[in-house]
Amino acid sequence: MENLFDLTGKVAVAIGGNSTLGAAMAKGLAEQGAKVAIVGRNLEKAEVVTKEIEENGGVAKSFQADVSDLETVKKAAKEIEDWAGGWDIVLNAPGKNSSTPFFEIEPEEWDDIMNVNLRGLVFTIQHFAKRMIEQERKGSIINISSASADIPLSKVFTYSASKAGVNNVTQFLAREFAPHGIRVNAIIPGFFPAEQNRKIMDDARIESIMNHTPMRRFGEPEELKGATIYLASDKASGFVTGTFLRVDGGYLSMTI
Repeated sequence: MENLFDLTGKVAVAIGGNSTLGAAMAKGLAEQGAKVAIVGRNLEKAEVVTKEIEENGGVAKSFQADVSDLETVKKAAKEIEDWAGGWDIVLNAPGKNSSTPFFEIEPEEWDDIMNVNLRGLVFTIQHFAKRMIEQERKGSIINISSASADIPLSKVFTYSASKAGVNNVTQFLAREFAPHGIRVNAIIPGFFPAEQNRKIMDDARIESIMNHTPMRRFGEPEELKGATIYLASDKASGFVTGTFLRVDGGYLSMTI
């Protein structure tokens, strides 16, 4: 029987692949045979993920880039092309959050979060997708959004706004890139244990989240692998673009 999720021969670039969730998704791509470039601001953390992939029989290499600095992204892209010849899958998983109340947000904090979550994502896609089109490589771009993008959450105003922008960008570029055979979709995670959200997780907030999540638990990073592999596969999701795939335990409230 044909394996619809086989990614053998594909090259995946995991931007933010050194993060908790990004690493899990990158490992999922490697487990299906993709050659994976782990791109992160912290090269040491990226090297840890690369080593884990290699120890599991996969192929990976680490690259340093900060999405808020486009020149480092361009440099990493050149290095990845030298290593693998190009790429077929781009996973955009960097993220930054803050729990600053609305009336206390300063322009510097707004810009910092937006530079990573939205501006960085847009210009990373611009650079990587342009090269895919030039090389006539059809493929998949997978953005990581958030449950807060369409159901705004308290205490994360800037983050929610940035992820709403990710949703808009995803749908716009799905239409823009379709003639080139490049699919653009987004995964919408619910609540997962990750560095960027631990700072806002006091007991009262955890209880509220559980009360509005039918599965009554947080997600595990490994539970994002399936959605990532599905969207990366031309065979499994070749007619899927501009779509948001929710992995959120049934999260359904606007009152958290």
